[in-house]
Amino acid sequence: MVLMTLVIMAIWWCDRRIAASAAGRSFDDVGAIPHNRVGVVLGTSERGRGGGINQYFAQRMSAAATLYHSGKVDQLLLSGDNGRVDYNEPENMRRALIRAGVDSADITLDHAGFRTFDSMVRAHSVFGQERFTVISQRFHNERAIHIAQRSGLDVIGFNAPDVSGNWRTRIREKLARVKVFLDILCDVEPKFLGDPVVIGEQEHVNAR
Repeated sequence: MVLMTLVIMAIWWCDRRIAASAAGRSFDDVGAIPHNRVGVVLGTSERGRGGGINQYFAQRMSAAATLYHSGKVDQLLLSGDNGRVDYNEPENMRRALIRAGVDSADITLDHAGFRTFDSMVRAHSVFGQERFTVISQRFHNERAIHIAQRSGLDVIGFNAPDVSGNWRTRIREKLARVKVFLDILCDVEPKFLGDPVVIGEQEHVNAR
């Protein structure tokens, strides 16, 4: 019983710390958000469990396109998982955003954004960004902002509409917030870093 109480308290504490650190730094209104040159779009699967479109993906792409067309970002860095030949989140995001009218010349891909932690660290270490806008749902943006702040970065978030009724995602997010503090405690590094990439100058290679 004591152990269970401690676990619940740890989950609650991590959740509140991350929400508090991001307070005032995530925006729902495109008219209110400040301009940043680069928007970092966090990846997720294009398709849901049943094979249909994943609404988290659809809403993020819509939010990113809105921010771009409103002139609130000039370049989009698409950071996601491409750990298998047959799974490519950044390329799927790229195609969706081009369909939404984003100029392909204003898109850069980060194929090693395996986790939110990796995406934030790589945005700075590989892509040279110290100030940018992260684009995802509010709960995800809060965690990304906290991670970025721990790295000394100046980051704000633009919140894509949330998806109702997904309790699995809610539970996973609570646990992911605990993992943030474990990563910090254990001084975890991204899975890959690599050579520097200049935003807007990446040569695109068509995915298979």
